[in-house]
Amino acid sequence: MSIGKFRSGLYKLSRALGDANAVKRGTVGKRVGRRITGRATGRALGKLFR
Repeated sequence: MSIGKFRSGLYKLSRALGDANAVKRGTVGKRVGRRITGRATGRALGKLFR
């Protein structure tokens, strides 16, 4: 297994754990909103600095 695949797996696991924690705390809406905002910001910056 390569380091990249291992690292990717760890990121997926941490995201799943964060989602589970948000469900437990009742803050799923906030988390989803922040994720969407972060993606949009990343795409905008990517286009700006391309």
